[in-house]
Order: sequence, then structure tokens, then C-alpha cells
Amino acid sequence: MKVNLNKTFISLIICIFFSMFSASVYAQKPAPSTSPSKEAAKPVQHETPLDDPLGRSTPQGTVIGFIKSADKEDYERAIEYLDTKQPPKRAQQLAEQLQVILNWGLADKTPKLSNKAEGDLEDGLKPNKERIGTVKTSTGAFDIILERVQRGTDPHVWLFSSETLRHLPEVHRDFEYNRVEHYVPKYLRDVRLFNYPLWRWIAIALLILLAWFITWVIILGHRIIYRQFTRSKKKQDVKRFKGPIGVLALALSFYIASLLSYSLLTRLFFIRVSETLVIIGLTWLCLYFVDPIADRILRSKDVTQSSGKIAIARLLNKTIKAIFIIIGATFIFYMANLNLTAVITGLGVGGIAVAFAAQKTLENLFGGVMIISDQPIRVGDYCKAGEFQGTVEDIGLRSTKLRTLNRTVVSVPNGQLATMSLENFTLRDKILFHHKLQLRYDTSADQLRYVIAEIRKVLYEHPKVETATARVRFTGFHVSAVELEVFAYVLETVYENFLAIQEDILLRCIDIVEKSGTTFALPSQTT
Repeated sequence: MKVNLNKTFISLIICIFFSMFSASVYAQKPAPSTSPSKEAAKPVQHETPLDDPLGRSTPQGTVIGFIKSADKEDYERAIEYLDTKQPPKRAQQLAEQLQVILNWGLADKTPKLSNKAEGDLEDGLKPNKERIGTVKTSTGAFDIILERVQRGTDPHVWLFSSETLRHLPEVHRDFEYNRVEHYVPKYLRDVRLFNYPLWRWIAIALLILLAWFITWVIILGHRIIYRQFTRSKKKQDVKRFKGPIGVLALALSFYIASLLSYSLLTRLFFIRVSETLVIIGLTWLCLYFVDPIADRILRSKDVTQSSGKIAIARLLNKTIKAIFIIIGATFIFYMANLNLTAVITGLGVGGIAVAFAAQKTLENLFGGVMIISDQPIRVGDYCKAGEFQGTVEDIGLRSTKLRTLNRTVVSVPNGQLATMSLENFTLRDKILFHHKLQLRYDTSADQLRYVIAEIRKVLYEHPKVETATARVRFTGFHVSAVELEVFAYVLETVYENFLAIQEDILLRCIDIVEKSGTTFALPSQTT
């Protein structure tokens, strides 16, 4: 896949621009204005508690709701997320101080936000408390804690705990925030674009250029290393990796932008996008590494002689790619806080349905894998499968093709072929020579001894006959003839060569019978 870095660079700037714009607009979106007193006056018709109109039913909703209200400077609504009984003016000061600590105290950390109503029960705190982050100060670490409370008959909500609010002024005085802005001109700080200071837009643009410079260095280093180890001079082998490396560079740009984000909400958005792009880029990169390995296997001598192995190599190639995609999607679902149990259950149910619908197809597929792996027959072998007999022309994942002696092609499904008794004539290490000679009844005993001795001599002296198993015996009297059995193995695996050797031995047997003075018997009956 060819990737144009200039187009990707432009799309990167547009993507970051609109993502920051959407985050800003989303932060200014007003929350529902339902009055808590009216909600409390409504009769409860459900056993489960109603959701809080301000989104405080979960720790994640409380933190995001507070940041959205504080970013648009609506501190009257922001104090609704605080567990405080201070006067409105004092409560607004606490909200401003908490906003500063969240935006800058957690600048290099990702807050732990649970989207469950009961919170994270495995964080080591009490069930009704939730730690969303820790801020380092000169006096030590300061934990920002949420607490689940209930006011009257309203549903349980998560609020910033009174204990956290009690220490906010002290932490705010000790916490030196916004140190970068001290060196920025006042004009760049005062001018805002979509609620963001102008100096941040300039810094993000410069960091994007730095990220793409790093990308160019990575691509150049990859080109040198790839050609050094693979010794490949094909440009397409190098350019194909620009796509995933460009996605990883895009992830790096989003991460750098998150470090200079104006608020915690925007930083969380950038970090989530960066993590998602990292998974996509790594998955894409793994998919590209599968193809060279499969191509090397397909170029090997053993595989090029067997279409079945080629089919297996291609099947494994696609299967491994599907596994990488599923793993990447699973990580993305996990980061999105989706219920993985429900997703896996859905995939299991869908897999069962597909298995029932494609039962014969899967049967033939697994049958083909068994035939190719066990190799009872191979391409070019002459074999007998049930009532069919011929030369194997192709072994696929669905069926095996046999070229019969009538020059017709028979396709046998692999599912049936795996249950048949296969007779492979090509794998013989030697071919049986077995014939019965019938002589007339007027043949004397001396003539029989002469014929037996001479035929044995022919078999023992023949270079292509196995002498250890060769035998010629007088086996008995039949209705119209006396019978001799000739048994030997011919040391030949090619059937055409065996026919020539068999012809030579049979002609010598005819000469021996004629020299003995007797003849072969004809079917007759004496009354």
C-alpha cells in the first residue's frame, strides 16, 4: 500500500484541528437542566435508581461533567459536583482551584475513571470511595478522592469528597502550575481560537513537524536495516511499511498534543485517540510482517511441488492475519470499556451459527488439512480411493482431483476422502510379480522338474528380481491342468519399467516350457 506522506501530514493537521474543535464544542454543551426537586417529586416506578441528570451516577461522569462545566466557566454548575456546604462564592473558589489541580497536576498521568455505578471495587479503598489520581506536591502526594453520597431520597451520586476539598487551598498554594505560560508573550496568551490560547496552536503545529521528522528518520532507518538484513533492492518492499509507520507517527503527534492540552478532558481525548492509533499501527505492522514469511515459505522447493501445501500456507497466512485483527480489536474494545464478555459471547454464538451453516465446507476444509499434513497421497501419485483410481493432479482445501485412466477428472470431496481407505501405488518400494502357469496333464515329472529349475534360474539370475523372496512351486492338480506358481518381487517402483521386466520373464518362461517338450494346457473336459 502506497502512502503519501504529504497527504498524511495534511490529514493529520486537519484531524487534530477538528478533534480539538469537537472537544471544545463538546465541553461547552450544556447539561440537562432538570430540577432535582422535580425529579425527587416524581414517583419511583422502577426498582433500580434513576440516572442522575448531571451524569454523577459514575465516577467517570462526575469528573467529565465537572471539567466540562469548569472549562466553560460555569462554576455555578461545577459546584454541584462538590461535596461541600460552603457559601456559593467560597464553593466557586474551590471549583477553580480543583480545575487547576486537575488540568496541571495530572498533566503527565492518565486519570483512572470507572464507568460503573459502584466504582472500582479493586482499588483498595472503601466501596463508596474512588481515587481518580494523585498529585505530587512539595509536602508529599495528594490523592483526589470521589465519594458516593445520597442527598435525601435522590439517587446515589459521586462527588468530590469533603476531605479532598478541605486540603485544596493548601495544595493550590504549593502547586506551581502553568509554568510554560510565564515565558509566552501576553498577546499569544490572550488571543484564543476555539477556547484555546494561540500559543498552544503554534506549539502543536511545531510538535507535529517534529513528529514527522522523527517519522522520516524512522522510515530511513527502517529502509537501511531492511535492505541490510534482507538484501532486497525492491522499493515496494520498503514503501509498504510507510502506512503503519505513518499511523504510529500520527499516534505520537496526538500524544504530544495531549501534553499541551488546555484541559484534562481534552487530554483524555487525545490520549485515547493516541492509544487507539498505536494499536491500529502495530496491528497493521504485524499484518505486513506476515506476508514476507508466507512468500518465503511459498518459494521453497518443497512447497512449489505441492499445490496442497501452497493452499495451507495461504490459509495460515489469512488465519494469522485474522488473529492479529481480532487481538487488536479486543484491545480497542477493552480501552473503550466495552463488556468483553458480551462481545466474546456474541462472537461465540455467531461462530456456532456459521459452523452449522457451513458444516460441509468445514468438513472438507479440515479433511484437506489432514490429507496435506499426513500426506497419504501427494500430487503426481497414482492411487485408488474407493471406486476411483487415477493420478492425483491437485489437492485443494475443498476437494482432490484425480485423473483416471479414461483421461477424465474426478473431484473427490476431502471430507469423504479423509474417511476412505486410500491405496497409494506410487509409494511402493517394489512390485509383485505373481503368475500361475498351467501345463497339460500328460506332462511328465521330469519335465516339471526341468521347468521349475529353469524358471528359478531365470529369477535368481535376473538383476531386477529380489532373490530372497523369489519362489517357483508345483501347487497342485486342477480340472484340466497341473499348476505352477511363480512368486517374486521386482525391484522397480515405476510401473512402466516393471511391465518391461515382467514381459521379459514371461517370454523366457514360454521358451522354457517349449524346450521341456510340453505345452500349456487349454480348458478341456474328457467324458
